[in-house]
Amino acid sequence: MQLTSGATAYSNPLPSKDGKKLFAVAGVGRGELERYDAKSQNFAPYLSGISAQDVAFSKDGQWVAYVSFPEETLWKSRMDGSDRLQLSFPPLYAFLPRWSPDGKQLVFFAFQSGKPERIYLVSADGGTAQELVPNDARPQYDPVWSPDGNSIAFSADPSSPATAIHILDMKAHQVSTLPGSDGLFSSRWSPDGRYIVAMTANSGSQRLMLYDFKTQKWSVLAATTTADYPCWSQNGQYVYFLRKQQDAGTMRVGIRDRKVEPVVRLKGFQMTGYFGFWFGLAPDDSPLLLRDTGTREIVALDWHAP
Repeated sequence: MQLTSGATAYSNPLPSKDGKKLFAVAGVGRGELERYDAKSQNFAPYLSGISAQDVAFSKDGQWVAYVSFPEETLWKSRMDGSDRLQLSFPPLYAFLPRWSPDGKQLVFFAFQSGKPERIYLVSADGGTAQELVPNDARPQYDPVWSPDGNSIAFSADPSSPATAIHILDMKAHQVSTLPGSDGLFSSRWSPDGRYIVAMTANSGSQRLMLYDFKTQKWSVLAATTTADYPCWSQNGQYVYFLRKQQDAGTMRVGIRDRKVEPVVRLKGFQMTGYFGFWFGLAPDDSPLLLRDTGTREIVALDWHAP
């Protein structure tokens, strides 16, 4: 029997001891996109402070794609918010869009109730999103383009040690597995195409791993307790990531010296997003985060048993 309806989400239900009431946490998810300004050392609303995550920018700097929060639908617009266009629709829940190098298409992954996660391709002009690897029964996560636009890297279930980095050849429509990538997910191609960075699936002791296509070998780029949402800098010299722990902050590691250094401390910054947080980079490598502006209250509901 359904007890509630509407836009408010309910969680953590608990019956009263006399069985006449039901206590729960009621909330409305909402966020404000903010950018860190290094000069003022403060966060400020970005793109008019829209409630969105998974923000991605076209190579020419004219367009931005993002996923609305908490609806999880994919949109694109110009940088000033004009020419806004919805690119995905329910029942799909969209995540992590990536622009093709020519700016004509976007790839993303999505799930819908009762089905495994899949990767999709959609035209930047709109239309129906198409499954890229429909005959692969495994969950498909986090696709990213190669700089030349000929390939897309993606991974399997990040919660499973059986995940690996797969490469889809867009011309041959064939999928291969990157050698030595067992147990890795969330791959990111470097701007020059030489490297792929990926994360280990072991959340207890996470590592950022670097694959060099020139030597065809993996190496440890950084060892840390948590490393989420890795992002390459525009010049390809650093990989930025989010560290979620007691001393939370955005970090970066140098490709050459492997030195990990803090970028922004996040003490007091209440993050939100579909997974509770999100991190990205603006075109000038400034950190982007989604600040929690939602509401949550403890409510009591009268319970009338049938």
